[in-house]
Amino acid sequence: MKILNRIVWLCALISLGGAEARSQQESYLSWTADEAVKAGKAMRVNGTVGGHFDFRVIHTERSYNYKLRATWLSPEVIRATARLEQLRMRLSDEQTKALVAEAEAEAKTGTVFLVEIDPREGSGVIPLDWRAILQPKGLKVGAPGALTGVSTPALKKVKALAGVAQRDYSYDVFWVVFPLLDDKGAPVFSDSVREIELVVGIYNKEGRVSWPVPESIRQRMGTSKPK
Repeated sequence: MKILNRIVWLCALISLGGAEARSQQESYLSWTADEAVKAGKAMRVNGTVGGHFDFRVIHTERSYNYKLRATWLSPEVIRATARLEQLRMRLSDEQTKALVAEAEAEAKTGTVFLVEIDPREGSGVIPLDWRAILQPKGLKVGAPGALTGVSTPALKKVKALAGVAQRDYSYDVFWVVFPLLDDKGAPVFSDSVREIELVVGIYNKEGRVSWPVPESIRQRMGTSKPK
């Protein structure tokens, strides 16, 4: 009887733990609009491609530098965006969770960055061969560990990948996908990498912005340490 009671107790404990985990994962469904915006903007940073005092000499068809915004569309940002859409469109919880599932399915084993670029004067055109590199912060040029992103315009249609900020039409907007796992299923960044840097290059100019690696991304890579 004692053994049976222990089994029942363990089953109840496991069930309770699962319910608590689900509750934490779905807590975004009760966020206010302000809470969702705060969570979404926490992963949005500003930068500049090129120096503030760069000047054109010959190439007047090019901007002398570019304003840069980038949002890491982490699981928290995806949920914040879905929550705002729920409030705006009066969606049910199930419909909102479907938006999150759609966004995470598009990312698959990778992660998505929303990159916004605004040329300062010049032609106002972003060249097609602009580049986005993701790497540990401070990585030296040529050292292993840098990843090249893939611009994926189709993600524009995924509502939970739109970010929480209102669109500024001065900026061109790009969705860039980076892998989190390599071809063998191993994480692309080790647990020792605490901060990630996004390098955006246009012509011979570069800009850099960075974020601490959130726990939710570590969990996706499998590098999260158990508490």
